[in-house]
Order: sequence, then C-alpha cells, then structure tokens
Amino acid sequence: MFSLREIPFSYRGSWFGFSPVIAEKTYADEVHLVSHQTGMHAVLRLVVDPEAALTATPQQLLWERGADRIELAYENPDTVRIRGRGLGLGLMAADPVLTPFSGPYFYREPSDGSYVFTLYQTGRRYRITVLRGAAEPAGAQSLGGGERGVTLSGDWEIAVEEYETARAPYVEADTFEQVVKAARAEFDAFAAAVAPWRDDATPAAELAVYVLWSATVRPAGFVTRPGVLMSKHWMDKVWSWDHCFNAIALGEGLPELAWHQFRLPFDHQDGAGALPDSVTHSEILYNFVKPPIHGWALGRLHWRPEPEETYRLLERWTEFWLTARRVPGHELAYYQHGNDSGWDNATTFDPERVVETADLAAFLVLQMRELARTAPGPAEAARWTAAADRMRNALLTELWTGERFVARSALTGRTWSSDSLLDLMPVVLGEELPPEVSSVLAGRIERHLTEFGPATELPSSPHYQDDGYWRGPIWAPSTILIEDGLRRAGHVALADEISDRFRRLCERSGFAENFDARTGEGLRDRAYTWTASAYLILAAARRGRG
Repeated sequence: MFSLREIPFSYRGSWFGFSPVIAEKTYADEVHLVSHQTGMHAVLRLVVDPEAALTATPQQLLWERGADRIELAYENPDTVRIRGRGLGLGLMAADPVLTPFSGPYFYREPSDGSYVFTLYQTGRRYRITVLRGAAEPAGAQSLGGGERGVTLSGDWEIAVEEYETARAPYVEADTFEQVVKAARAEFDAFAAAVAPWRDDATPAAELAVYVLWSATVRPAGFVTRPGVLMSKHWMDKVWSWDHCFNAIALGEGLPELAWHQFRLPFDHQDGAGALPDSVTHSEILYNFVKPPIHGWALGRLHWRPEPEETYRLLERWTEFWLTARRVPGHELAYYQHGNDSGWDNATTFDPERVVETADLAAFLVLQMRELARTAPGPAEAARWTAAADRMRNALLTELWTGERFVARSALTGRTWSSDSLLDLMPVVLGEELPPEVSSVLAGRIERHLTEFGPATELPSSPHYQDDGYWRGPIWAPSTILIEDGLRRAGHVALADEISDRFRRLCERSGFAENFDARTGEGLRDRAYTWTASAYLILAAARRGRG
C-alpha cells in the first residue's frame, strides 16, 4: 500500500492518474482525475464522504466507511471502472468555469446516454457510462460558472474514459473483479521482469517498480515511444539525462522498454546534434541541454537493436559539444548555464555561468570511449580514442590543482573552486583517473556524506541549504554516478557505504525528487522515477555481489 499524497494511482500506458496533487506543490482535499496531455491538468473531482478511509494498492483504490465502499481500477490505459456499494460519489468538473477558451463543457450524449466532459486544457473528452444504478446530473449544457458532473448513490458502477473526439459506446466486457485481477497481473508481470531478485532485504523494491510502472505512458504527442515520465505529478516530462537512469533500471528485465527510454530524446535531436532539454506530450524545449552521460549509460545497456544508428546518434551528440561548446583553441567544453549540467543552481556556477567544468570533461571522455568501442571501423575507433585521451589529459593538466578540480570561465579564463559535490564528479572516470587523484576525490566525497548519502553541497559550507535544490539535498543521479566511479576506481568500501545509505534512505522516505541531507525528509516531487530507478539499480547490484 502507498499514500496517494506521495504517489499517484495510475497504470502503465495511461496519460492520467488519480491524486490530490493538482499542481506544483498544490494539494486538494479530494482525489482528482489528473491528465498529463498538454500539461498537468486536474479534470474531475471525486467527491467522497471525508469519513471514508482511502487505501491505494497497485491494482485499485478503495474507499471504506464501515461496510460501505467505493472501488476504482484501470481496465486499460484510458479507461477506469468505478463501483460503489452504499457509498456515494460525486464526479464533478475540477474547474467550475467555462469560458470561450478554457474550462469544461458538460453534456449528455444522445447516442448512448453517457455523460461527457470536453476540456479546453487537455483538448480531450471524458466520458462517464453508467453500467449499474442511476446518476443524477448537474450543469449539463450550462455555460459560465457552476457545478458540472454526476452524483451516484446506493449501489452503482460506471466506466470513465479519456479520448479525443469520438469512439464507439462503451461495452462492458469483464466483471469488476476480472478488471482488478487483470490489473494486478499486469503489474506483477512488470515487477517480476524488472526486480525478480526482490525479497525482504529490499523492502522498497516493489514500490519502486510501481513508481516506474505507473509513470509509463503510451506514445502520444511528442512522446514518440513508450516513455517513463519523471513523474505523474508536476514533473511530467522526460529530461535528457533523467531517462538514462530509468533505461538502466529497466535494462535487464525489459530491454525493449529500456531501449525506448534511451532513444526517446534522440528522436528530437536537432540539426546541430543537440538533444532537447526535455520532452513531454505537447512541448519540446531546446533552450538548455543536459550533460552528456549517454556514453556512460549506453555502456550499461546490453541490448542495442540498432548499433550503427545508435553510434551515429551518439556521435552527433558528442560532436555538438566538441564544435558548438568549445572555445576556439580549447580542448575542454563548456556549459552555458548550470541548467546544462543538470545541477541547475550548484555553487560551482555562482561566480559565472558560462564555464568549463571537470564533470563535463569527464562525461565526454567516457562518451568518446564508448564511441571508440562501438565504432564501425578501426579508423573511427582510433579517432575517438585519441580525442578521449586528449580531453582526459587536458582535464588533468588544466583543471586539476593537485588538491582539487577547479572550474574555468570560458570568457575570461579565471578559475575557482566551490564546495559543490559537482566539483568531485570526475570520479565517474573510475580507473581512468590516476590513483592519487581518485584517492583525493574519495576523501573529499566522504566529507559530503551524511547519514543518508552524499549531500550536493558540503554540509559545513556557508552556502548549504536543507531545501536548496542542488545546494545541499541528496539526489539520485549524483549518488549513482559517484558510487559507480568510486567502485571502478577501487574505492569499494566507500561505494558500498554510499549504496547502503541511499537504499536505506529510500526505504525510509520513498522516492522523492531529492532529500534533505540532514533529516532524510523527501523534498519536492514525491514520486520521481529516477529516484526509484536508482534504488533498483543499487539494490540489484548489491544482490548480484552476494
């Protein structure tokens, strides 16, 4: 079971879910049907007696008040069944105002007697078909403000669908019990594929799998493949580095779905070779990019159905950094803003934003190594090997002081250091680093460790903030990358400790976007897929080590 205030109730492939979270950091009193087509939009309020207790499991929602109950389950990605026995339900428009350009219009469909909402915000229809009992409508065909919807009482059952313009009347093919059983079987099969190793020693594994399963959407709009959104709360996009962690978590058990996660942003690669910052149903953003961790990630995916095409896509992404993001005559590439790094407001970027950083160089070295390994011929392999060697050497000679890595202004050449964990990210190079360098980095990483994992800003720093985004809180991607680099560099005990602490954190606090490094409290979006994937990656690796 899980809290609906933390994790929305949804279904693999669906673009809507059920949650009291109706906007960023906005919690309603009632559960809402919330759609993620054309953005995050609350569509319908589920008005239930507040005395009824609500339970959420992967297969159904259940409200109970004594012997009275309401049950809700997905029949398929765009249809839910809801039934009540002795407990009434009001299914009302979340937005009470219809204007010429916003809000809901509600009417009864004469062809089949169903009740239909059309909503400007999503551009979709929501049909309510009464299967048993009777519905009392309100506000049909009304304009302006006012309640719109249906009220059900006694013993009743309905189907609710999200669709575009028209479809055949709903036909009841299965009993409600069969719908619930089938939904559970769908989830169980997914869990068995993704985390067959789960047991009492990995108590958060099944919930982590549910977060991934329920945040998966079918292809629609700009989401060209089955995609795992970061969340079915307000972070309802695929960002062009977040997707790598979801792909890795899915890779062993569901390689085809994992491949779709990896490839999705590449479907929108621009003419310069850059990946978009993010992709969602009705929006693609290019104003920033994300760090080139894709070579690192690709090395952890064992199934590649399109090796030659993948090489060319990765080559174009790498060439973007080497051509569009290098000062003439410089070996190292630069970010234009902290957002490009994924560490939006890290203190590394306080002095200046257009910066050559050590983490970027390290990621590009790994990406060029992957290109060398997968090159279609020896000449291309040799070219990428030489380019990777040059960048690694430039990283060590230009940004390593003997005690730490510094950042360098791409405009003035001045350098500085910070207390951000970002400055220590070159540890991701693992065995590529000289032992004396990786040892210094390991020692500095230990200083960032709290009871729960590596804080993104040194806890003793004057710039540390408990809820400071990348200025203190613990994040899944930094944890995964650092743990992997330390392990490959031979700092196994420290890598084990980081893995153990982060897994305990998730078991205690769930799968939040990030966590307070001092208290372990989950922060921001509370159902974040890359956090769930990080737990699964670390837990599977721990089980594999015995």
